[in-house]
Amino acid sequence: MAHVLLIDDDDALLDALALAFEDAGHEVSTAPHGMAGLTIIRDKRPDVVVSDVNMPGLDGFTLCRRLREAGETLPILLLTSRDNEVDEALGLELGADDYVAKPFSTRVLLARVAALVRREQRRSEPSDAVTADLELGALAVFPERLEVRYAGVMVVVTVTEFHLVETLARRPGVVFSRDRLLDLIRGDDSVVAQRIIDTYIRRLRRKFEAAAPGFDRIETVIGAGYRWRADS
Repeated sequence: MAHVLLIDDDDALLDALALAFEDAGHEVSTAPHGMAGLTIIRDKRPDVVVSDVNMPGLDGFTLCRRLREAGETLPILLLTSRDNEVDEALGLELGADDYVAKPFSTRVLLARVAALVRREQRRSEPSDAVTADLELGALAVFPERLEVRYAGVMVVVTVTEFHLVETLARRPGVVFSRDRLLDLIRGDDSVVAQRIIDTYIRRLRRKFEAAAPGFDRIETVIGAGYRWRADS
């Protein structure tokens, strides 16, 4: 299992989450705010960080930004407000790997963290241990490693972004509504704002464009949703 760092200024919630993660077999460290969390990250090197967004002092957004600016790649999952889509979008833009909206099911949170842990474990496997399960033009998708390559270049994606690319690419030309994409890529009962798909798509396009300038395979179909552009 993994070493999980939980950061939240709500003592009762922190204790409950720590117990749930320990029961699931994880090693757990806790911190009441972002500054304490940074110290633990530096000293103990956890495998995954789960942080509340709204905390006094160093909040979850600032923590995420500082870690990414410092080149830290460890997975970060943010806990956001249920009705604040801005929180969700901003967290993703700052480099969070995933988020869960409050109030949430502990089962959902455990599942999202487990997915991040599996992604990191698979990425550490030797590169010759797996082959692409899906190849579409310049795109190669490696489900066993939750890995995406385009024109031979690695595109570093989060777990949710990976499932979004795979969903679109497995049915090129098919238009998926935002609701349908959310159903397919999240796979749990967490509450997610429909328009957050736009943020995921925007981030994916930037990542693919960095790998291949002029990338244009993910198309917006106005009033309908998104599709992976089929070869003509």
